[in-house]
Amino acid sequence: MGSHPESKDSLPAPVTPAGRDALDAILTRPTRTVVALDFDGTLAPIVPDPDQARAHPDAVPALAALAPKVASIAVVTGRPAGVAVRHGGFAGVPGLEHLVVLGHYGAERWDAVSGTVTAPAPHPGVAAVRAELPGFLDRIGAWQGTWIEEKGRAVAVHTRRAADPQAAFEALREPLADLATRHGLIVEPGRMVLELRPPGMDKGVALLEYVREVGAEAVLYAGDDLGDLPAFAAVDKLRSDGVPGLLVCSGSSEVGELAERADLVVDGPSGVVRLLASLAAELA
Repeated sequence: MGSHPESKDSLPAPVTPAGRDALDAILTRPTRTVVALDFDGTLAPIVPDPDQARAHPDAVPALAALAPKVASIAVVTGRPAGVAVRHGGFAGVPGLEHLVVLGHYGAERWDAVSGTVTAPAPHPGVAAVRAELPGFLDRIGAWQGTWIEEKGRAVAVHTRRAADPQAAFEALREPLADLATRHGLIVEPGRMVLELRPPGMDKGVALLEYVREVGAEAVLYAGDDLGDLPAFAAVDKLRSDGVPGLLVCSGSSEVGELAERADLVVDGPSGVVRLLASLAAELA
């Protein structure tokens, strides 16, 4: 699926009936709407080094314009909440008082109102995998072009810098799944990245819990990655419960499955930012 052509000023039209119904509900009941967004690839362009990822320069102004008009804006990310806040530039911004960051797939939460992160104790399997992973990758001959990202409550192995990123990604899936299982963890595949993390939390669980906590009557979710599929499924569940939902794909040729399920496909983070700004303007 895709979107109709979008202009900077007008709202793009969803291509599905459910998406059009959801957009109507958002425009009719903005103060009962949750706008939920992935971070990397959605609010921030994908870069070779995740530590260098930063929100699109127009993201914070668009969010600050939209946030006072809706029930809440939630950034739902696999990153630690504090890292997403820093890389997004979300702290202390007038207008973003209703923003929350659900980090580590909802295991951590940062609220703009308090400026603090709340989180449970980390899973012991993460520390065990962190210690074992360098030797493990060395033994299976997977070092060339791969690197490990520390994520606090999770550990990720990236293949984007390998000579053949997709081949390296596929070769690592099964061995890393075995390693994760041995330590009570699961593997979450992404765009040239495999993340080992505790089970029981994903973006779908985090989104459902938050939407129900807020009591939202409409939801928009935007993502770009395989890790966003559970959130798309959560929106489908909300729709079946009578809560309209708009599914937005931050366009990527790397994850066709997400684009096929979306009501609206926009042109990466710049397209997401234009959508948020257009929504804010429409609600002005």
